[in-house]
Amino acid sequence: MGGAVSAGEDNDELIDNLKEAQYIRTELVEQAFRAVDRADYYLEEFRENAYKDLAWKHGNIHLSAPCIYSEVMEALELQPGLSFLNLGSGTGYLSSMVGLILGPFGVNHGVELHSDVIEYAKQKLDFFIRTSSSFDKFDFCEPSFVPGNCLELSPGCSQYDRVYCGAGVQKQHEDYMKSLLKVGGILVMPLEEKLTKITRTGPSAWETKKILAVSFAPLIQPCHSESGKSRLVQLPPPAVRSLQDLARLAIRRAIKRALQQEVVGARGAPRSSPRARRRPRRRRMETAVFLDKEVFASRVSGPAGDSSCEDAAEERPEPPANALREKVLRLPLPAALKGYVLYYREG
Repeated sequence: MGGAVSAGEDNDELIDNLKEAQYIRTELVEQAFRAVDRADYYLEEFRENAYKDLAWKHGNIHLSAPCIYSEVMEALELQPGLSFLNLGSGTGYLSSMVGLILGPFGVNHGVELHSDVIEYAKQKLDFFIRTSSSFDKFDFCEPSFVPGNCLELSPGCSQYDRVYCGAGVQKQHEDYMKSLLKVGGILVMPLEEKLTKITRTGPSAWETKKILAVSFAPLIQPCHSESGKSRLVQLPPPAVRSLQDLARLAIRRAIKRALQQEVVGARGAPRSSPRARRRPRRRRMETAVFLDKEVFASRVSGPAGDSSCEDAAEERPEPPANALREKVLRLPLPAALKGYVLYYREG
């Protein structure tokens, strides 16, 4: 079974296509997708496929299709300051986008079965923090990745505001997944071949919505040790930010405000940015995703709505990508302190 897919020439065009097809529907989700270049999470020899609406797998490394991540991000209804648990965190691509929305006072944890994938995710996270031109535009909630099987979380672990599972959940594990949620929290997971959103409305009350027809590889069942005992996964405890870290955050925010005022003063009244003025090309986006029988997705319900493009609203002008870095480097501060304020990013 096949179907047409809509590819982009770069990350921005991929996002334009996802917006036009109504997979991306909110500004926060769009900003996160534009800030994290999908191609950076591919091995170099496969980057040419990064902007296709296709899943990718190489060994234990796996990325779901962009349409899947779009639906997941929208369904999670992320807000600053929430706690997030990513079960099967993989490359860290989704966790990094989530971290841009959660901000500095959120919690961003991931559990990954394969140790080599955790190392890969840490490398990609470090690369994003050091080199991304978008990093300084956000206050980031850095993800923490823990090795282990997500079905063996310690009974004493905290509950979370938002939970996503990136593998097919068997019906017998549904209650286990629900138990990870706080009241008011949202769980998104593949359940019975549907991407499913479950909201915990009370201690024993739930609302369930089927989002998308999918076929994910199932969760891997735990392997017990020779003693017959399971290997419990210990998640990081809630962390309180240090005074030093809070000071860094305050300094960066103050500099960002000053830079914004400088740009507005220099340019006068706000004008439309190049991205805002761009009129996406009309194209029909049908999605079919195949990967060794691992992932197939097609929209199952809900009208796409009118995807016609209205004239973009005017936006505030933004400082150049590296303006914050340049400003910090000009400050009369010790080099070590400048490095700390900049998260030791590369030029």
